[in-house]
Amino acid sequence: MTEPKRLFDCIDYNLERGPLEDMLAAKEAGRWKKYSTAECKKIIDNLSTGLLSLGIGCGDMTAEGRDKVAILSKNRPEWVMLDLAVQQIGAILVPIYPTINVNELNFVLSDSQVKMVFVNDEELYLKVLSLKDKVPSLKDIFTFEHVQNARHWKEVTALSTEDGIKEVRKIANTIDYEDLATIIYTSGTTGTPKGVMLSHRNILSNVIASTPCFPPGNNLRSLSFLPLNHIFERMVTYLYLFNSTSIYYAESLDTIGENLKEVKPNMFTTVPRLLEKVYDKIMQKGNELTGLKKKLFFWAHDLAEKFEINKKQGFLYDLQLSIANKLIFNKWREGLGGNLMCIVTGGAACQVRLIRIFTAARIPIMEGYGLTETSPVISVNRFEVSGRMFGTVGPLIDGVEVKIAEDGEILCKGPNVMMGYYKRPDLTAQDITDGWYHTGDIGTFTENNFLKITDRKKELFKTSGGKYVAPLAIENKLKESPFIEQVMLIGADRKFVSALIVPSFPNLKDWARKNGIPEMSNEEILKDPRIKEMLKELVESFNKFFNHVEQVKKFELLPEEWSVDTGELTPKMSLKRKVVMEKYRDAIERIYS
Repeated sequence: MTEPKRLFDCIDYNLERGPLEDMLAAKEAGRWKKYSTAECKKIIDNLSTGLLSLGIGCGDMTAEGRDKVAILSKNRPEWVMLDLAVQQIGAILVPIYPTINVNELNFVLSDSQVKMVFVNDEELYLKVLSLKDKVPSLKDIFTFEHVQNARHWKEVTALSTEDGIKEVRKIANTIDYEDLATIIYTSGTTGTPKGVMLSHRNILSNVIASTPCFPPGNNLRSLSFLPLNHIFERMVTYLYLFNSTSIYYAESLDTIGENLKEVKPNMFTTVPRLLEKVYDKIMQKGNELTGLKKKLFFWAHDLAEKFEINKKQGFLYDLQLSIANKLIFNKWREGLGGNLMCIVTGGAACQVRLIRIFTAARIPIMEGYGLTETSPVISVNRFEVSGRMFGTVGPLIDGVEVKIAEDGEILCKGPNVMMGYYKRPDLTAQDITDGWYHTGDIGTFTENNFLKITDRKKELFKTSGGKYVAPLAIENKLKESPFIEQVMLIGADRKFVSALIVPSFPNLKDWARKNGIPEMSNEEILKDPRIKEMLKELVESFNKFFNHVEQVKKFELLPEEWSVDTGELTPKMSLKRKVVMEKYRDAIERIYS
């Protein structure tokens, strides 16, 4: 086979270069069910044929003329199979977050004129069914789990015929590198969702340019749990498929710990919020130790906090760190399955401190940067140590250009930049000028050409004194404290900077116990004057890291963690600042009254 030109070429590419026994795998009825490359190919072809016979096709090959198929499902092998089956008949997959609210779902299905939807289970089936009368284009809903009165996805594969498969081959041969491959609606922290149109070229160029950044080797294993409807996990999926890396799907976010131990993956992708949770769990276990074991744990942790990359730190430090790795960090690695070569993180800024500590513990964290509109990778820290630098998002990948605008905004040009927003040439023209995509992020290059993100343009705010404040770096610094779980800075058009803080309640209650404060609910503990005083001193101790304008003068403590379910976080766990401002308006007024 020549160089691949379409994303769905990954299956044939894989078959030629050494098919896998476990190309895709997931738990079914408590056991891992593995799908070989050959099985995947058969199912994908049957699914394509079934879709054709149900009237799904490529129409006149224009973005509007091609049939749209939506998917609302957790990560599972069928997700990827459907994606490739839809692609090879020239139809368009529209992936949608399962947690989407009904109004937004109505908008996306109507805007893209979806003809058919595949859902995970009964709950999502009922969610889509409730909109059937409002979306005239919608003809069928199929489910992956068996749901009463609903059509099961295997009804589609059952419609396959020999002639149908020949027809699929014929259509697949007409699909081109430059053709539209998918439309992804960005959930966004602002406004109505926008349909990002990505071509095979956009995503495949990104896969090929990102491959050398990943660990080398054949027959590696990955664990997948970031939502597939986000471009980050989806692009990495194609990267795995083109490079003969098996993909095992975690059952849920709650079972990642057990699944890591069962699968023993070589790598996985994550977002900083989940990495913070892994770290918090490790630190909780460390705090539960006693005597010499506890002393050793924190000695090792302190060493890791001093770790530098690509710098000689002396024989004594190296010796101590290798002892710490033998005695303490080997248990961390075992907890993550024992075979990890690296973790790739993206989607939001990661605390440098965490990257430093994990890297010292021989769990390299490769932080990267990109957006849905850039398919997604613009830059990434490499698996090779010389291509990594703490506090940056790595060097640019091949073929991608970046320039920094006068106001500091990062502009990106390359084969990875989207075709445009679906049906919105006005918005496309706003975001892309002369081929340069305006990312909305502020950044700089270090002297050795590593890209550094300093803030989101939209999130910069001006105090009433006319001084600009970039909240991200300050929030990440504050989150280094074991007592601060989440934080959001406030101060636009105000006299001073303040913060809303969600404390880490397990650590706070542990401190309370040691200081003779009785067990209380989250609400009650935040009213205790000793707790308030401790947190006030804590915030003041951090203020020395910031200049006068950036210092947090006052704060309000909140009893509930922000989450996707309660609406303060996007599905990729970025903070929806507008929602938080609205929801905690009273708390903010108390600060400034």
